[in-house]
Amino acid sequence: MPLNPTIRSMTRDDLKCAIDWAANEGWNPGEHDLDVFFDTDPGGYFIREDAEGTPLSVISAVRYGSRFGFIGFYICHPEHRGSGHGWAIWQHAMSHLQGRTVGLDGVIDQQDNYRKSGFENKHRNIRYEGVPLVDTPMDPRLSILGQGLFPSIRDYDAAFFQEDREPFLKAWTMPGHPTRRGFALIEDGRILGYGVIRKCLDGFKIGPLFAETPKHADILFRALAGQVKGQTVVLDVPEPNAAGLELAERYGLSASFETARMYKGPAPDLPLQRIYGITTFELG
Repeated sequence: MPLNPTIRSMTRDDLKCAIDWAANEGWNPGEHDLDVFFDTDPGGYFIREDAEGTPLSVISAVRYGSRFGFIGFYICHPEHRGSGHGWAIWQHAMSHLQGRTVGLDGVIDQQDNYRKSGFENKHRNIRYEGVPLVDTPMDPRLSILGQGLFPSIRDYDAAFFQEDREPFLKAWTMPGHPTRRGFALIEDGRILGYGVIRKCLDGFKIGPLFAETPKHADILFRALAGQVKGQTVVLDVPEPNAAGLELAERYGLSASFETARMYKGPAPDLPLQRIYGITTFELG
Protein backbone atom coordinates (compact mmCIF):
# COMPACT_ATOMS: atom_id res chain seq x y z
CA MET A 1 0.00 0.00 0.00
CA PRO A 2 1.37 3.46 -0.91
CA LEU A 3 2.91 5.32 2.01
CA ASN A 4 1.84 8.76 3.27
CA PRO A 5 -0.87 9.50 0.68
CA THR A 6 -2.07 13.10 0.54
CA ILE A 7 -4.91 14.97 -1.16
CA ARG A 8 -4.36 18.28 -2.92
CA SER A 9 -6.10 20.51 -5.43
CA MET A 10 -5.43 19.67 -9.04
CA THR A 11 -3.54 21.90 -11.40
CA ARG A 12 -4.81 22.30 -14.94
CA ASP A 13 -2.30 19.65 -16.05
CA ASP A 14 -3.54 17.25 -13.35
CA LEU A 15 -7.03 17.40 -14.81
CA LYS A 16 -5.67 15.78 -17.95
CA CYS A 17 -4.90 12.72 -15.80
CA ALA A 18 -8.53 12.60 -14.61
CA ILE A 19 -9.83 12.93 -18.17
CA ASP A 20 -7.49 10.17 -19.34
CA TRP A 21 -8.73 7.91 -16.54
CA ALA A 22 -12.32 8.70 -17.52
CA ALA A 23 -11.47 7.65 -21.07
CA ASN A 24 -10.04 4.38 -19.76
CA GLU A 25 -13.32 3.78 -17.90
CA GLY A 26 -15.17 4.10 -21.21
CA TRP A 27 -16.84 7.39 -20.34
CA ASN A 28 -15.79 8.97 -23.65
CA PRO A 29 -14.90 12.54 -22.59
CA GLY A 30 -14.73 15.43 -25.02
CA GLU A 31 -11.45 16.12 -26.78
CA HIS A 32 -11.31 19.71 -25.55
CA ASP A 33 -13.24 19.57 -22.27
CA LEU A 34 -10.23 20.30 -20.06
CA ASP A 35 -10.07 24.09 -20.16
CA VAL A 36 -13.84 24.61 -19.96
CA PHE A 37 -14.15 22.23 -17.03
CA PHE A 38 -11.18 23.60 -15.10
CA ASP A 39 -12.11 27.25 -15.60
CA THR A 40 -15.66 26.62 -14.34
CA ASP A 41 -14.23 26.15 -10.82
CA PRO A 42 -10.41 25.92 -10.60
CA GLY A 43 -10.67 24.99 -6.92
CA GLY A 44 -13.07 22.12 -7.51
CA TYR A 45 -10.72 19.31 -8.59
CA PHE A 46 -8.75 17.02 -6.27
CA ILE A 47 -6.13 14.32 -6.58
CA ARG A 48 -4.84 11.81 -4.02
CA GLU A 49 -1.26 10.71 -4.55
CA ASP A 50 1.49 8.84 -2.73
CA ALA A 51 4.73 10.29 -1.37
CA GLU A 52 6.35 9.95 -4.78
CA GLY A 53 3.56 11.84 -6.54
CA THR A 54 1.90 8.79 -8.10
CA PRO A 55 -1.84 9.47 -8.60
CA LEU A 56 -4.10 7.10 -6.65
CA SER A 57 -7.59 8.61 -7.02
CA VAL A 58 -9.28 11.70 -8.45
CA ILE A 59 -12.58 13.55 -8.07
CA SER A 60 -14.26 16.82 -9.01
CA ALA A 61 -16.49 18.80 -6.67
CA VAL A 62 -17.52 21.80 -8.76
CA ARG A 63 -19.33 24.65 -7.05
CA TYR A 64 -22.14 26.64 -8.63
CA GLY A 65 -23.31 29.77 -6.86
CA SER A 66 -23.60 29.42 -3.09
CA ARG A 67 -26.04 26.51 -2.82
CA PHE A 68 -25.15 23.78 -5.29
CA GLY A 69 -22.26 21.50 -6.18
CA PHE A 70 -21.73 18.60 -8.55
CA ILE A 71 -19.51 15.53 -8.15
CA GLY A 72 -17.75 13.98 -11.14
CA PHE A 73 -14.55 12.21 -12.19
CA TYR A 74 -14.76 9.97 -9.12
CA ILE A 75 -12.15 7.36 -10.07
CA CYS A 76 -9.63 5.28 -8.18
CA HIS A 77 -6.77 3.83 -10.22
CA PRO A 78 -7.50 0.11 -10.79
CA GLU A 79 -4.23 -0.93 -9.14
CA HIS A 80 -5.17 0.85 -5.90
CA ARG A 81 -8.83 -0.03 -5.49
CA GLY A 82 -10.00 -1.56 -2.24
CA SER A 83 -7.41 0.34 -0.17
CA GLY A 84 -9.50 3.32 0.92
CA HIS A 85 -8.12 5.84 -1.55
CA GLY A 86 -11.48 6.33 -3.25
CA TRP A 87 -13.30 6.75 0.05
CA ALA A 88 -10.71 9.24 1.30
CA ILE A 89 -11.02 11.52 -1.70
CA TRP A 90 -14.82 11.14 -1.66
CA GLN A 91 -14.94 12.42 1.92
CA HIS A 92 -12.67 15.31 0.98
CA ALA A 93 -14.94 16.31 -1.91
CA MET A 94 -18.10 16.11 0.18
CA SER A 95 -16.50 18.22 2.89
CA HIS A 96 -15.57 20.76 0.21
CA LEU A 97 -19.26 20.99 -0.76
CA GLN A 98 -20.62 21.04 2.79
CA GLY A 99 -23.79 23.09 3.18
CA ARG A 100 -24.82 22.71 -0.47
CA THR A 101 -27.18 20.44 -2.31
CA VAL A 102 -24.90 18.03 -4.17
CA GLY A 103 -25.73 16.29 -7.44
CA LEU A 104 -24.05 13.55 -9.41
CA ASP A 105 -24.68 11.10 -12.22
CA GLY A 106 -23.95 7.70 -10.72
CA VAL A 107 -23.04 4.56 -12.64
CA ILE A 108 -25.03 1.48 -11.69
CA ASP A 109 -22.23 -0.17 -9.70
CA GLN A 110 -21.82 2.83 -7.40
CA GLN A 111 -25.43 3.81 -6.75
CA ASP A 112 -25.77 1.78 -3.54
CA ASN A 113 -22.63 3.43 -2.17
CA TYR A 114 -24.02 6.86 -2.97
CA ARG A 115 -27.24 6.02 -1.16
CA LYS A 116 -25.20 5.10 1.91
CA SER A 117 -23.79 8.64 1.76
CA GLY A 118 -27.28 10.15 1.78
CA PHE A 119 -27.94 10.52 -1.95
CA GLU A 120 -31.36 9.78 -3.40
CA ASN A 121 -32.32 8.85 -6.96
CA LYS A 122 -34.13 11.51 -8.95
CA HIS A 123 -34.25 9.86 -12.38
CA ARG A 124 -32.28 7.72 -14.79
CA ASN A 125 -30.31 9.10 -17.73
CA ILE A 126 -30.11 6.83 -20.77
CA ARG A 127 -27.15 7.19 -23.11
CA TYR A 128 -28.06 6.68 -26.75
CA GLU A 129 -25.59 6.41 -29.59
CA GLY A 130 -25.64 5.67 -33.28
CA VAL A 131 -25.08 7.14 -36.72
CA PRO A 132 -28.05 9.35 -37.66
CA LEU A 133 -28.07 10.07 -41.39
CA VAL A 134 -29.66 13.51 -41.23
CA ASP A 135 -29.00 16.88 -42.79
CA THR A 136 -29.06 20.23 -41.04
CA PRO A 137 -32.50 21.73 -41.82
CA MET A 138 -32.74 24.87 -43.92
CA ASP A 139 -34.83 26.52 -41.22
CA PRO A 140 -34.48 30.31 -41.02
CA ARG A 141 -35.10 30.16 -37.29
CA LEU A 142 -31.77 28.37 -36.73
CA SER A 143 -28.85 30.52 -35.66
CA ILE A 144 -25.28 29.45 -34.93
CA LEU A 145 -24.44 30.30 -31.33
CA GLY A 146 -22.35 33.44 -31.11
CA GLN A 147 -21.39 36.18 -28.70
CA GLY A 148 -24.35 38.32 -29.67
CA LEU A 149 -26.75 35.56 -28.64
CA PHE A 150 -25.08 34.81 -25.32
CA PRO A 151 -27.26 37.02 -23.06
CA SER A 152 -30.40 35.36 -24.44
CA ILE A 153 -28.91 31.87 -24.15
CA ARG A 154 -27.79 32.58 -20.58
CA ASP A 155 -31.28 33.71 -19.61
CA TYR A 156 -32.91 30.74 -21.34
CA ASP A 157 -30.50 28.25 -19.74
CA ALA A 158 -31.34 29.50 -16.24
CA ALA A 159 -34.56 27.46 -16.23
CA PHE A 160 -32.62 24.23 -16.79
CA PHE A 161 -29.95 24.49 -14.11
CA GLN A 162 -30.38 25.12 -10.41
CA GLU A 163 -27.68 27.80 -10.04
CA ASP A 164 -25.94 30.35 -12.20
CA ARG A 165 -23.37 28.73 -14.51
CA GLU A 166 -22.44 31.68 -16.68
CA PRO A 167 -18.64 31.05 -16.72
CA PHE A 168 -19.17 27.48 -17.93
CA LEU A 169 -21.88 28.44 -20.39
CA LYS A 170 -19.88 31.26 -21.94
CA ALA A 171 -17.00 28.89 -22.72
CA TRP A 172 -19.24 25.98 -23.75
CA THR A 173 -21.10 28.07 -26.33
CA MET A 174 -18.03 29.96 -27.56
CA PRO A 175 -18.32 30.64 -31.30
CA GLY A 176 -15.65 29.42 -33.65
CA HIS A 177 -14.35 26.55 -31.51
CA PRO A 178 -12.88 23.91 -33.85
CA THR A 179 -14.49 20.88 -32.16
CA ARG A 180 -17.67 22.34 -30.65
CA ARG A 181 -20.64 24.02 -32.32
CA GLY A 182 -24.06 25.12 -31.18
CA PHE A 183 -27.38 26.23 -32.61
CA ALA A 184 -30.30 28.15 -31.19
CA LEU A 185 -33.84 28.07 -32.53
CA ILE A 186 -35.31 31.57 -32.44
CA GLU A 187 -38.74 32.81 -33.46
CA ASP A 188 -39.79 36.46 -33.18
CA GLY A 189 -36.87 37.11 -30.86
CA ARG A 190 -37.79 34.25 -28.51
CA ILE A 191 -35.45 31.33 -27.83
CA LEU A 192 -37.29 28.06 -28.48
CA GLY A 193 -34.31 25.88 -27.61
CA TYR A 194 -30.60 25.43 -28.08
CA GLY A 195 -28.02 22.69 -28.28
CA VAL A 196 -24.29 22.06 -28.53
CA ILE A 197 -22.35 19.24 -30.18
CA ARG A 198 -18.69 18.49 -29.43
CA LYS A 199 -16.01 16.08 -30.60
CA CYS A 200 -15.28 13.25 -28.18
CA LEU A 201 -12.71 10.49 -28.21
CA ASP A 202 -15.32 8.35 -29.96
CA GLY A 203 -17.74 10.29 -32.11
CA PHE A 204 -19.65 13.41 -31.05
CA LYS A 205 -21.85 14.20 -28.06
CA ILE A 206 -24.86 16.47 -28.12
CA GLY A 207 -25.31 18.27 -24.83
CA PRO A 208 -27.17 20.19 -23.79
CA LEU A 209 -30.27 19.83 -25.92
CA PHE A 210 -33.02 21.97 -24.43
CA ALA A 211 -36.23 22.77 -26.31
CA GLU A 212 -39.77 23.97 -25.73
CA THR A 213 -41.48 21.19 -27.71
CA PRO A 214 -40.60 17.84 -29.31
CA LYS A 215 -40.74 19.48 -32.75
CA HIS A 216 -38.25 22.13 -31.68
CA ALA A 217 -35.98 19.44 -30.25
CA ASP A 218 -36.18 17.49 -33.51
CA ILE A 219 -35.07 20.51 -35.54
CA LEU A 220 -32.16 21.20 -33.21
CA PHE A 221 -31.10 17.54 -33.13
CA ARG A 222 -30.99 17.43 -36.93
CA ALA A 223 -29.15 20.75 -37.04
CA LEU A 224 -26.45 19.42 -34.73
CA ALA A 225 -26.20 15.85 -36.03
CA GLY A 226 -26.22 17.14 -39.59
CA GLN A 227 -22.90 18.86 -38.89
CA VAL A 228 -21.25 15.44 -38.47
CA LYS A 229 -23.34 13.34 -40.86
CA GLY A 230 -22.20 9.73 -41.06
CA GLN A 231 -20.39 9.77 -37.73
CA THR A 232 -21.35 8.45 -34.30
CA VAL A 233 -23.55 10.75 -32.22
CA VAL A 234 -24.19 10.36 -28.48
CA LEU A 235 -27.18 11.81 -26.61
CA ASP A 236 -27.82 11.45 -22.85
CA VAL A 237 -31.59 11.62 -22.32
CA PRO A 238 -33.41 11.92 -18.96
CA GLU A 239 -35.64 8.85 -18.89
CA PRO A 240 -38.77 10.78 -17.75
CA ASN A 241 -38.72 12.65 -21.07
CA ALA A 242 -40.51 10.10 -23.27
CA ALA A 243 -40.32 12.42 -26.27
CA GLY A 244 -36.55 12.55 -25.83
CA LEU A 245 -36.29 8.76 -25.86
CA GLU A 246 -38.48 8.67 -28.97
CA LEU A 247 -36.30 11.30 -30.65
CA ALA A 248 -33.15 9.24 -30.14
CA GLU A 249 -34.77 6.03 -31.35
CA ARG A 250 -36.39 7.72 -34.34
CA TYR A 251 -32.96 8.52 -35.73
CA GLY A 252 -31.49 5.09 -35.15
CA LEU A 253 -29.71 5.65 -31.85
CA SER A 254 -29.61 2.73 -29.40
CA ALA A 255 -29.34 2.69 -25.62
CA SER A 256 -25.80 1.81 -24.55
CA PHE A 257 -25.29 3.01 -20.97
CA GLU A 258 -27.16 4.55 -18.07
CA THR A 259 -26.62 6.59 -14.95
CA ALA A 260 -28.85 7.81 -12.15
CA ARG A 261 -29.10 11.51 -11.42
CA MET A 262 -28.86 11.59 -7.63
CA TYR A 263 -28.93 14.39 -5.07
CA LYS A 264 -28.02 14.84 -1.45
CA GLY A 265 -30.10 17.67 -0.08
CA PRO A 266 -33.17 19.33 -1.60
CA ALA A 267 -33.38 18.18 -5.22
CA PRO A 268 -34.13 20.85 -7.83
CA ASP A 269 -37.36 20.66 -9.78
CA LEU A 270 -35.96 20.84 -13.31
CA PRO A 271 -38.19 20.88 -16.43
CA LEU A 272 -37.25 17.37 -17.58
CA GLN A 273 -39.89 17.39 -20.32
CA ARG A 274 -37.85 20.11 -22.02
CA ILE A 275 -34.45 18.49 -21.40
CA TYR A 276 -33.73 16.23 -24.37
CA GLY A 277 -30.03 15.92 -23.64
CA ILE A 278 -28.17 16.70 -20.44
CA THR A 279 -25.08 18.86 -20.71
CA THR A 280 -22.44 16.52 -19.25
CA PHE A 281 -22.20 13.66 -16.76
CA GLU A 282 -19.12 15.33 -15.27
CA LEU A 283 -20.41 18.82 -14.46
CA GLY A 284 -24.17 18.37 -14.53
